[in-house]
Amino acid sequence: MGDELVLVTGASGYLGTQVVKTLQEAGYRVRGTVRSVKNEAKVKPLYELCPGAKHKLELVEADLMKPDSWTGAVSGCTYVHHVASPFPLTNPRSEDELVKPAVEGTLSVLRACVAAGTVKRVVLTSSLIAIAERGGNTTPFDESTWADPNAPNTSFYGKSKIHAERAAWDFVKDLQENEKFELAVVNPVLIAGPQLQGTPGSSTEVISRLLTRGMPAIPRFNFSIIDVRDCALAHLKCMTVPEAAGNRHILSSGSMWYNEIAEVLDKEFRSQGYNVPTTVLPGFLVSVVGFFDKAVKIAKDFASKETLLDTGRMRNVLGIKPIPIEQTLIDMGYSLIENGFVPKTDKYRGPQQSNPPSI
Repeated sequence: MGDELVLVTGASGYLGTQVVKTLQEAGYRVRGTVRSVKNEAKVKPLYELCPGAKHKLELVEADLMKPDSWTGAVSGCTYVHHVASPFPLTNPRSEDELVKPAVEGTLSVLRACVAAGTVKRVVLTSSLIAIAERGGNTTPFDESTWADPNAPNTSFYGKSKIHAERAAWDFVKDLQENEKFELAVVNPVLIAGPQLQGTPGSSTEVISRLLTRGMPAIPRFNFSIIDVRDCALAHLKCMTVPEAAGNRHILSSGSMWYNEIAEVLDKEFRSQGYNVPTTVLPGFLVSVVGFFDKAVKIAKDFASKETLLDTGRMRNVLGIKPIPIEQTLIDMGYSLIENGFVPKTDKYRGPQQSNPPSI
């Protein structure tokens, strides 16, 4: 490793922040994109991520819907991690709200990589949803599987991830010889674990609702989970491991039913004043609640059955032994409290020392 410049798009997001930190700790020069360098709430924590970094973090402005903003962002970079992608915290009104910015944003970044002429490899953050949107399978899904964007009930978010990843593979395949660079893709399941800044991740509501008792009982949902630190490490590995190029990589630590997640949090936080619900909601009531609760409706679409996954590439090619789900949940619970997403109680004792993965 020399002093190669590495770009991270969506640097202030839940995963992007961890990717920036992981790359800085590994000694790389890192440039991150944000929508506004004047947004101190998002920018200041990024500069403070890695005080002992060999190279100071550089931040530049770029937007998925502004193609011209990516030329300067990618200029001079050897590697690019395209992490930025729209995610719905509520139900989007149309697929254009997600699909268009996901696809066009991805293509804008890739076109900028061609224009730069210095990029050797791009690591794209996709999702398990691009592989399979529904569980209940008896044979584990592997990276050869593609979800059908036209299948009944495919979510707009699912379509955005499928179309964006497909567009990336097609784009790279059609490059002229003198334009070529490598592409590696990560396909994480639900990302959980500690937050490094104050911007909520997609899994925030899944955990915070339990700690705040935002529901009286637990829907019978199953969640496949990967720690955000493992996901960031996978980005580094996909950038550096030769065998990662030209491949997709399912990232998962395993799965848990929602009531099992609640039991882990209850064991850790009940003595600290948090009343975590652990009663399972009868199945027929889940649909009723879904009419009134958008978050439940979104979750019901993809978490009603367990999903079997083949994580051989994550373990054997990238060499990642994932953090146990229990540790991920506990560390996330503490980070939600410390970052103010969940109020502190009078009995709150504070986080214990966690064990992030070694690089």
